[in-house]
Amino acid sequence: MRVERLTGRELVDALEDVAQLRITVFRDFPYLYDGDVAYEREYLEPYRQSEDAILVAAFDGDRLVGASTGAPMEDHAEDFGAAFSGQHIDLKDIFYCAESVLLPEYRGRGLGHAFFDAREAHARALGRRYVAFCGVVRPEDHPLRPETYRPLDGFWRKRGYTPVEGAVATFRWKDIDKADETDHPLQFWMRRLEG
Repeated sequence: MRVERLTGRELVDALEDVAQLRITVFRDFPYLYDGDVAYEREYLEPYRQSEDAILVAAFDGDRLVGASTGAPMEDHAEDFGAAFSGQHIDLKDIFYCAESVLLPEYRGRGLGHAFFDAREAHARALGRRYVAFCGVVRPEDHPLRPETYRPLDGFWRKRGYTPVEGAVATFRWKDIDKADETDHPLQFWMRRLEG
């Protein structure tokens, strides 16, 4: 098992595998994403365009089993930047950590920390003062919530992240139990980077 930081051409070359991994992992709660490759290509386009994007990739042999992406906030979707309009923080100070997706059989091995460590180091190298990400918000009584589901809030808080009050973006995707795309609120979490 190895973890690599990919940028530039290497990042772009890996995006098709990232798309497939997102489709697989995000099918589970809380995302419940009924994904397709066309949607993924559109979603991942900012990483093809951003000179400062990063992909932290976990491989088992040659197989991509985990991926975590990030890019400067201003290089990402306008919906994400708009969520910070009332926060009095310049978007050029924020590095956006997008998804962290990892196949279930590889969880519990410290890869989540490796993903955040690498993206935070990349953000520091770019001179960013804040790192932010967002997570989908689902009701506690959602009918597809498994009894064994544990939110990642504790993990995020231990890393110094807190929810940003009022910073919520809305994205559309098709849930596994729906016929059409619907809106989904995404709550931002953020931490200030030290030196």
